[in-house]
Amino acid sequence: MTARVLVLGATGTIGRAVVAAALAEGRGVDCLLRPHHAGGGHGSLEGAALHFGTVAQALDAGRAGAVICCMASRSGAPADAWAVDHAATVDAIAAAQDHGAQFVLLSAICVQRPMLEFQRAKLAAEAALAASGLRYSIVRPTAYFKSLSGQVARLRAGKPFLLFGDGRGTACKPISDGDLARYMLGCLDDPARGNRVLPIGGPGPAITPLEQGAMLFDALGMEPRYRHVPLRLMDGIVGALALGGRLSARLADKAELARIGRYYATESMLVLNPATGRYDADATPETGAETLAAFYGRLARGEAAVDLGAHSVF
Repeated sequence: MTARVLVLGATGTIGRAVVAAALAEGRGVDCLLRPHHAGGGHGSLEGAALHFGTVAQALDAGRAGAVICCMASRSGAPADAWAVDHAATVDAIAAAQDHGAQFVLLSAICVQRPMLEFQRAKLAAEAALAASGLRYSIVRPTAYFKSLSGQVARLRAGKPFLLFGDGRGTACKPISDGDLARYMLGCLDDPARGNRVLPIGGPGPAITPLEQGAMLFDALGMEPRYRHVPLRLMDGIVGALALGGRLSARLADKAELARIGRYYATESMLVLNPATGRYDADATPETGAETLAAFYGRLARGEAAVDLGAHSVF
């Protein structure tokens, strides 16, 4: 077992889960934090060694044998994506090369059909890692529970669950934070996961947005109510913002965020069959034990909470 790991992006949702899982497995953990985190308040990272500086300095100090990179841009806006999903990740890869450290990269399954800048940035980082000469694993998870929990407040306020189209056009195999963290750690010690791109979902079967809504209503003990949003409405919003983006950088960023929303409303988070151009639930690997329905139950009972930030997807 790799005895010590350096976690990048440790204050994010998946980063925190990786730290907790690594400590539970008895591994030593180093976390590289940004300077504005130096004030403390890192209870979720208790037991890990905290470093403030560069990746190279953290590797020198902790002598970790592996880097697990969970860094991701918060907004997905083009400049942010290329700065974090690409440039910062490539810098981390270079530091790992200098130290001979194994590298596990958290990517995303949506890069299979790249239409957005953050997807292109992630793919460029993946390519840099594959060419690095390091032993690597590129993990592409399907939807997170967090991303599918954005309508809880709506439903509790008596509002309907929003569906794009008929709610059956897309599907995913959502994975819990803990199950994903344990899978990523398993990449360090499983030779079969080395030097590979690894799509991964949670326990099946694949779930449509309509089924997600039914699960959430059931967990909350409410009668299902839906509102169907036509995709042409999203197209109109994207078009208007894109037009304004020709004159305003702020509107250009908003247009890209609207494109991201439309992408997730129309593309499944499953393995894409390149021969057919169709998403394939049967070909999407599964791991872990926690289901979305069980998580919704814990959420409804107040046993779990989500900090949605910019990552709510309907």
